[in-house]
Amino acid sequence: MAGKGKNLGSNAKRRSRRSKAGLKFPVAHIARFLKVGKYAKRVGAGAPRFLAAVLEYLVVKVLENAKIAARNDKKTRITPRHIQLAISNTSKDVAAAQEEED
Repeated sequence: MAGKGKNLGSNAKRRSRRSKAGLKFPVAHIARFLKVGKYAKRVGAGAPRFLAAVLEYLVVKVLENAKIAARNDKKTRITPRHIQLAISNTSKDVAAAQEEED
C-alpha cells in the first residue's frame, strides 16, 4: 500500500488528538458528540479541537475563581457553593466591563 496513509511501523507510538493538541479535555469525545448531535452535516477536524480548548479554558478560569472563593471562606476544598460564587462573580465582572465600554 504505497502512498496510502502513514505507515506507523512497529516502534511507532500512537498519540491521541488530545495529546497532539496539548489539552486535558477529550477531543475524540467532543468530536463524537458533535457528529451524533446533528449540529451540522459535516464536522471539520479543527472544530472539536477548538471546542475542547475553549471548554478547558473556561473550566480553568471558573476553578481559579472558585479557589479564590474557597480561600476567602477559609476552606481548603472547593464546594459547589464556591463554584456558584465564582460563576456569579465572573458574570458580574463581564457585565461591569460591558458597561464601561458603553
